[in-house]
Amino acid sequence: MSKLPAWTESTEKMSTELDNIFNSGDEELSPVPKPKLVYSTINRTNSQLRLLAESFILPGRDSAVDQIMVVLPKSEENISDSCQIEREVWGSGLEYLLSCIGFAVGLGNIWRFPYLCYKSGGGAFLIPYFAFLVLCGFPLFYMETAYGQFASLSPISVWRLSPLFKGIGYGMVIICTIVCIYYNIIISWTFYYIYMSMNATLPWTTCENHWNTYKCVSSIQEKFKSLNQNQTNTSQFQTASLEFWERNVLRQSNGIESLGEIRWPLFWCLLLAWFLVFLCLSKGVKSSGKVVYFTSLFPYIVLTVLLVRGVTLPGAMIGIRFYVIPDWSKLLDLKVWGDAAVQIFYSVGMAWGSLITMASYNNFKHNVFRDAMIVPIVNCGTSVFAGFVIFSVLGYMAHATDTAINQVVDQGPGLIFVVYPEAISKLPVPQLWSVMFFLMIFTVGIDSQFGMFETLTSALVDEYPRLLRRRKTLVTGTLCLVEFFLGIPMICQGGIYILQIIDWYSASFSLMLLSFMECIVISWIYGINRFLKDIELMLGKKPFIYWKIMWKFITPTIILFTWGFSVSNIGTVTLGQYRYPTWAILTGWMCGVCSLIPVPLTAIIAVSRDKSGTFVQRVRRLAQPAPNWGPSQAADKERYYNSMDDAEFERYEAALLNVDLKSYAKMKKMSSFSDSPSSPKKARPLSPTNSITLYSNIINSV
Repeated sequence: MSKLPAWTESTEKMSTELDNIFNSGDEELSPVPKPKLVYSTINRTNSQLRLLAESFILPGRDSAVDQIMVVLPKSEENISDSCQIEREVWGSGLEYLLSCIGFAVGLGNIWRFPYLCYKSGGGAFLIPYFAFLVLCGFPLFYMETAYGQFASLSPISVWRLSPLFKGIGYGMVIICTIVCIYYNIIISWTFYYIYMSMNATLPWTTCENHWNTYKCVSSIQEKFKSLNQNQTNTSQFQTASLEFWERNVLRQSNGIESLGEIRWPLFWCLLLAWFLVFLCLSKGVKSSGKVVYFTSLFPYIVLTVLLVRGVTLPGAMIGIRFYVIPDWSKLLDLKVWGDAAVQIFYSVGMAWGSLITMASYNNFKHNVFRDAMIVPIVNCGTSVFAGFVIFSVLGYMAHATDTAINQVVDQGPGLIFVVYPEAISKLPVPQLWSVMFFLMIFTVGIDSQFGMFETLTSALVDEYPRLLRRRKTLVTGTLCLVEFFLGIPMICQGGIYILQIIDWYSASFSLMLLSFMECIVISWIYGINRFLKDIELMLGKKPFIYWKIMWKFITPTIILFTWGFSVSNIGTVTLGQYRYPTWAILTGWMCGVCSLIPVPLTAIIAVSRDKSGTFVQRVRRLAQPAPNWGPSQAADKERYYNSMDDAEFERYEAALLNVDLKSYAKMKKMSSFSDSPSSPKKARPLSPTNSITLYSNIINSV
């Protein structure tokens, strides 16, 4: 096979290169008459005109046509990757692995899993938990990182694999945009607690502060002592840690209708949080890849120290027994299985787009399968490990206050910012333990924030590479500023109500639907066999049939089950005893649905913009991979084309000609390009239509 020409200068150079090939006496090409070049501008001005084509189609020898047609894509999004500024990559495979671990291990591992495990049968909960890890967690993690690495594109641009479903990528980016806003609010709270931990007396341990009320008691022990004496309800008393949280940190208003004033200490903490995000992501993965060596490993150091200290405290085993002793009867409860599926889905990080983004910065031949096995295991192991840390200290707290463990256990922000700070205050040198604990919460949160925010910036840069790639630092800074201003309402006195409603609805059900559609499109429309070949090109060996079965049948079914369970249990948003007004609930549902709207909307827009062919033909054409789908590097792309079977190559040629596969088959049958007995078959890269495709590496202006 002749060496593929590398176009390096101009159209004249192209013609010279082609002349050399056709005059070289190559046995494959010598019977074919020398062609002349024909170019089509397709409504581009001279300043815009570029040789965007990656294919030069040579007709068969018996054809009356003696031309090579240069096919020019019609839009900016179809520009070949070879004309883009080179995309950055991870400094090492370890940076990628640590970034994935940091993203997957989030606040939910600390504040949700331990409580869920305790509530759902202790050690028995681990059975459905790890079952769903195998059936759903591993397959989805592997799928997303595999096709992200294959194309080296972020969640929007990667849908060149099936442009009709590009809205899935937009949905992922919308979810990340929304969640990034309130995730940094939580990080700003940790900054405030770290600052307040510098006091000689931790302010959440006493009732002598200006924000305290007559209901304040210094600890849970005092609260229950007062309750026993007065025989009254719990609303009569509040712990000092709860009053510090509600009346000082938040200065919580009476409801979402009363937004109140900005909490200026939180304002500066939020500004600091976004400045750190900008600082760490200003150079993309080149800068964040260095930061994760600290942010992804530091939490494990702190968790280990807290565990060692926790298990040496009196009463620690009380908490640990509540955490791990199995209640096998819980396995008969369908809700336990549903909770396990939901927890796996959210904790591993599928459908956020962040796994696709991080994998897109890998080298093409990176062992993505190995990392796809390591990260979910580390993530789930961290959840179990964090449970021991949390419950050992809660057991000590129950022992020290002479209360039952179920009176002190909690989940969510209540665990991190109310219960655990009070538990830490019982330790010697509580200021040290408090600073360490909230630094750990900060690093856990900031790693997840890195993954989500990089998804947002990479999506924009990959969609508009000519305009934004050289300006990525400016893009990052601008987005940080926008997200900072969008977060300001959440640091007002009524901000906690806004945060709760966004957290409740924004990703509660849309993530699973996006993941389901992602799985269906890749397995059934793009083609599972083609996807397995793509992985084989990267790893050098074809995945086991297990993955094919999972991606086509089992995993999508489990996603639907999990989605149905999640929707049926979503309920109406609440915050403590507060009940939201109807307009606020509707706003929450709109927040959740907004990430699903792009799926049909982008499909409708794409079909309506394409004026050629019938409606069905346009849908078919947009469902097949775009001509510029494939690896980013020329050598890898050549291997990709050569790996195509006849049917896949026909689909590729149909995309080049901007027709659906069925129409292409008719054209092939009628065309003079078709095979004839007098035209011998040629080896790849010859197409089934007895044509040869030559690929250019450098796109030249004319």
